Amino acid sequence: MTATATAIPTQKTSRRDRPPSRAIRQPLAERIAPYVYIAPFFVIFVIFGLFPLLFTFYVALFDWNPIGEQTFVGLANFERLFNDPRFWNAFVNTFGIFLISTIPQLILALGLAHLLNHALLKFANFFRMALLVPYITSVAATALVFSQIFDKNFGLINWVLGLVGLPAVNFLASQVGSWIVISSMVMWRWFGYNTLLYLAGLQAIPREMYEAASVDGASGWQQFIHLTIPSLRPIIIFTVIMSTIGGLQIFTEPLLVAPESGLTCGGGRQCQTLALFLYEQGFGQFEFGYGSAIGVALFVIVVVVALINFFLTTRTRKAR
Repeated sequence: MTATATAIPTQKTSRRDRPPSRAIRQPLAERIAPYVYIAPFFVIFVIFGLFPLLFTFYVALFDWNPIGEQTFVGLANFERLFNDPRFWNAFVNTFGIFLISTIPQLILALGLAHLLNHALLKFANFFRMALLVPYITSVAATALVFSQIFDKNFGLINWVLGLVGLPAVNFLASQVGSWIVISSMVMWRWFGYNTLLYLAGLQAIPREMYEAASVDGASGWQQFIHLTIPSLRPIIIFTVIMSTIGGLQIFTEPLLVAPESGLTCGGGRQCQTLALFLYEQGFGQFEFGYGSAIGVALFVIVVVVALINFFLTTRTRKAR
């Protein structure tokens, strides 16, 4: 016996046979409401962000006297900038402090986050919240404490060096020594913030991945290199770029660590950064045109860092 299926014809309706759809017309207030909601951000950005940036480019082309005449000099301020040894000294100081502070800071933050994520600690939330204490501490108080720690005569570091028979070191009198003092302040203030970022990324990694790696015989170090680091790559890129931009704009720490020397941060400008040099020329010497040229140079450096960030992000997506 064979069963035959009877095909049921389906009737297709053409677009002409369908009832006309009525377009839903929204009132004018509802259509412009989203633009009104986001307008305050763009208005504030134009007033406090875009306009000062464009005005800085404009002032950099002038010999700008705030209470006198403004003489157009073209690119003379930039030519003076590249021939000024004080600018290159500040440039070296900025990147020297950045390298000494950022690399150990991020390595320490990553290791501590890995420990907090896997270790069975009592009061784990207390330790995690304690990482924010340096971040919320006043920079002035931090500078005061670290100045006493690295003091030549009564500092803790020199006291420890005396216990092992080493002579006292005047850290702020040398370029590298001042870098160490300022970098220590930066590391102490920001490593807890970066640790929490890494910890949030680690907690988003499924535990099953580590369990599967353990079953396959991977050691803890192999799991860290081949599982943890690739999973945290976007966060690592973010922290590296943000730390770089923050390091390029460092201002308060070198200003407060040697207050007796003013804006030069030492008699030999041994710890003067680009931001501090900009402030000295603009608001100390009232050379607003030259100070604006320094600001433009800083902006170009930040743009280069942003391009590097884009390049690294693109490579990360391709690797996936």
